[in-house]
Amino acid sequence: MEKPEQPVRRPWIVGVSGASGTPYAASVIRALLAAGESVDLVVSRAARLTILDETGIAFRDAHWRADLALWLGTAADDLEDVRYWPAGDFAAGPSSGSYPAKGMLVVPATTGAVAGIALGLSKDLLQRVASVTLKERRPLVVCVREAPLNGVTLKHLVELDAQGAVVLPASPGFYAGGSTVRELVDFVAGRVLDAVGVPHTLYRRWEGELGGAARAGERPA
Repeated sequence: MEKPEQPVRRPWIVGVSGASGTPYAASVIRALLAAGESVDLVVSRAARLTILDETGIAFRDAHWRADLALWLGTAADDLEDVRYWPAGDFAAGPSSGSYPAKGMLVVPATTGAVAGIALGLSKDLLQRVASVTLKERRPLVVCVREAPLNGVTLKHLVELDAQGAVVLPASPGFYAGGSTVRELVDFVAGRVLDAVGVPHTLYRRWEGELGGAARAGERPA
């Protein structure tokens, strides 16, 4: 008797570059897993330093699952459907267009990553996967977190938009009633997920009525 075919795993690829703002990435990953999505993770070399600086957590290739669990504030057993690919591994699955991925979220994105993706440089696995995502016409969200932006970066962002990417600056909206850093971080993460249609309850949505945040207790149920 033939065994039934197993469903093909199709993850969202989350690329974390070296910009300040690693809490945005953590919020996106937590929400993807909460929505029942599979996640492939690429952390750039610079991002490791930023994670260490912002959280005190050393993200190591050999211990990535334990380090990721510590970073997300969850148990390692909850990360069974997460795969990690080192930034220098150009033979990684997501480096090929034949790898079955839903799309990619670059959170946060440095101006260097923006330039590399816009120009197709593929200097590391993160940029390579983003390039593959564009050529395969899959969703790509670039959550840029730099300020101010110079003219060159603005041109690169326009080029990414022209290639079909969603350019999503890490700009929290205050109409959702966020009053803590975590709530403002979750707002940006929620907008990233909105861009690719992944359901979540990270922030209170605008309903067309002023004062809604106060009436709702400032947080979604």
